[in-house]
Amino acid sequence: MSYATTARDSMAGVREHDADIDSKGEQESLIDWKSIWKPLAVIVGGFLILFWLPVGSSRFTNAIIESLALARWYAQEHVILCLVPAFFIAGAIACFVSQAAVMKYLGAGAKKVLAYGVASVSGSILAVCSCTVLPLFAGIWKRGAGLGPAIAFLYSGPAINVLAIVLTARVLGLSMGVARAVGAIFFSIVIGLIMHFLFREEEENKVQAAMHMPQVQVERPLWQNAIYFLTMVLILICATWGKPTESSGLWHAFYSVKWVMTGLFAGLLGIILIIWFQVKAYKVGLAGASVLFLAQLFSHEPLIAFSAGIIGLVWMITTTRGETENWFLATWDFSKQIMPLLFAGVLAAGLLLGRPGSAGLIPSHWVSSLVGGNSLGANLFASVSGAFMYFATLTEVPILQGLISEGMGKGPALALLLAGPALSLPNMLVIRSVLGIKKTIVFITLVVIMATISGMIFGHFCA
Repeated sequence: MSYATTARDSMAGVREHDADIDSKGEQESLIDWKSIWKPLAVIVGGFLILFWLPVGSSRFTNAIIESLALARWYAQEHVILCLVPAFFIAGAIACFVSQAAVMKYLGAGAKKVLAYGVASVSGSILAVCSCTVLPLFAGIWKRGAGLGPAIAFLYSGPAINVLAIVLTARVLGLSMGVARAVGAIFFSIVIGLIMHFLFREEEENKVQAAMHMPQVQVERPLWQNAIYFLTMVLILICATWGKPTESSGLWHAFYSVKWVMTGLFAGLLGIILIIWFQVKAYKVGLAGASVLFLAQLFSHEPLIAFSAGIIGLVWMITTTRGETENWFLATWDFSKQIMPLLFAGVLAAGLLLGRPGSAGLIPSHWVSSLVGGNSLGANLFASVSGAFMYFATLTEVPILQGLISEGMGKGPALALLLAGPALSLPNMLVIRSVLGIKKTIVFITLVVIMATISGMIFGHFCA
């Protein structure tokens, strides 16, 4: 066969293939855009941000400083005293609270009055911020709590804070304090019920799955677990007890002995570890002696002794074989899941909104100018801005006092009080990692809508 004949045949094959493509339409592309567009969007977005980065702007430079300053303050004031104890409590829930017990009191099939009552009360005893409650929420959710009760606990922890409500009434007026208390309790239950209704099919599937699960063998009786958890919760409450504005009274008296109380409950936890968890007594004694020595040596800086106590606890439970190792591993799982998201959220919140008294990229006078009066826009803006801002426990009251003095209406003030402490940008990122984006968006939307409506009603009657 000649070369010309081969070429003719080859060209004929190409024309036949082209004709076949024309008859069937375009040939399918080899490029899978579904797998490309997401990383491409990230790359292009990152390029555009760097390209237009306002490096020479004083506002941008100040926002960067505020972002780092907020993260530094958060690390100093909240991680060791609030988050780390909360991680240990969450890890203990995952290890030592049977799924059957969680399902009985907080499960999707539990009696509504019991489930929501337990969730709201157990959340309200913790004077914690929107971030500290997250490990505890993740712990009960992973142990089988129903969506509604878990959401009620998530909201009630930072929102139904007895200290914050009392401070609100003292500083912002009795009507504002009562409205905050009633609104927060109402929100926790109603939002939980709505979430349960919207995702009831998933909840029913969870109940059916739980019915076929084998009975979990409990290592110790309920009363022992109750004392064990109560001790850790009391350590958390005492260590995070904020300094009151008054120099006398009950709250100040408790504040003056907060570290003594913390040490007593820490000693009780050490006894529990020896008796019920088989931790060697010499380990508890060595750790306790180290903490007492550092407490005396650095009496002006109790955070050092508290940090040493945490290190001692980690050493004791990781060098004791058995269930204490599982406790540490569960605690570590929560820590590595939540901590990076929290710090990313704190940095973003500081960049955009700054700290109390200092502005980020968004000028603070914009916020105060948009929340005057009692319009729908003012209440909605207060709810949305409050939902994204980060408030440490009790700091929302002096912040609002300043905003009210600049012209903020009472309705928007209540809307911010009901949306702000329960939500924050760091809080949202972690909730999404636990519940998924759909449930997170629904939860945030419900909080914002209900806070807006409540603010308008309160502002109408108390203008």
